[in-house]
Amino acid sequence: MKKKNTIKGMDNKELNKLLEEKRTKLFDFRFNIIGGKMKNVKEGKMLRKEIARILTEQNSVKAK
Repeated sequence: MKKKNTIKGMDNKELNKLLEEKRTKLFDFRFNIIGGKMKNVKEGKMLRKEIARILTEQNSVKAK
C-alpha cells in the first residue's frame, strides 16, 4: 500500500500507472467477493480510498 507521502512525489505518468493498477485490483476484488473467495472484506474500502488519494493528487498537479 502506498502512503500519501509517496504519492505526492510522483509525476502524472506514474500516477496513471498506479491508478490503473488499483482499479484493476478493485475490479478483481468485486468478482472475488461475489464468488465468496475473499476473506478480507475491508480491502475494497481501502482500495477506493487509495484511488481517491491518487485522483486528488492528479487534480492538484493539474491545478499547478
